[in-house]
Amino acid sequence: MQPTTCPSCRKPMSKHRFERLLHGEIILDLCFECQGIWFDEFESVQITPGGIIELFKLLHEHRDDQRQPLADPLRCPRCSEKLIHGLDVAKHGGKFNYHRCLQKHGRFSTFAQFMIEKGFVRQLSNAEIDDLAVKVGTIRCNGCGAPVDIRRDHACTHCRSPIAILDPQAVEQALARFQHAEVKRTTADVEALGDAIVMREREKSRLKRQKPEPENAGIIDAIDLLSAGAEFVWNLIRR
Repeated sequence: MQPTTCPSCRKPMSKHRFERLLHGEIILDLCFECQGIWFDEFESVQITPGGIIELFKLLHEHRDDQRQPLADPLRCPRCSEKLIHGLDVAKHGGKFNYHRCLQKHGRFSTFAQFMIEKGFVRQLSNAEIDDLAVKVGTIRCNGCGAPVDIRRDHACTHCRSPIAILDPQAVEQALARFQHAEVKRTTADVEALGDAIVMREREKSRLKRQKPEPENAGIIDAIDLLSAGAEFVWNLIRR
């Protein structure tokens, strides 16, 4: 497998494996020097909740690594075309930015922006930024690494990223949300399983009444009952 070149520093990115939602695995490319992740198309929404937790733990382990500012322009590791800046709204309401390839090869996100997307990072209100500016004049943008004078600006003037912090409460809520989703994804609902089997068998009984019943109907019923349960569980796992 060919190494993926970082869109910023152009060095080989390290590959890390995470479980895919439907089946198999996703291999993400990370650059710890630039604190960036390259997602091939749709990979960011295909990671299981458990995979997101594992990725967060990995990013957290490297939170104190020395970081270099992102290059301008950033280039796609697949076609070398300039990446285009994008801004989107996460499901929980926070805004995050990224850089995408116009040829749909994928997108590049910093660690901080990915954590904003998944709800681990909370954006500061204007009042909170003003309070912080009294004690701290300039901070480093968590989107691109550029300096931001928060006494004057409430967002990065270079990449337009909002000011955000890794809030312990936000982390706790995000972890709980993903852990609950992972348990739900991997645990079969017994009541739903029973309802599905009953409905399936009722439909089969209705169809059987319309034609002669074979001699070994009882055996077929037992086998089909197990088959129905296995099919239902498999559909749950595939979601």
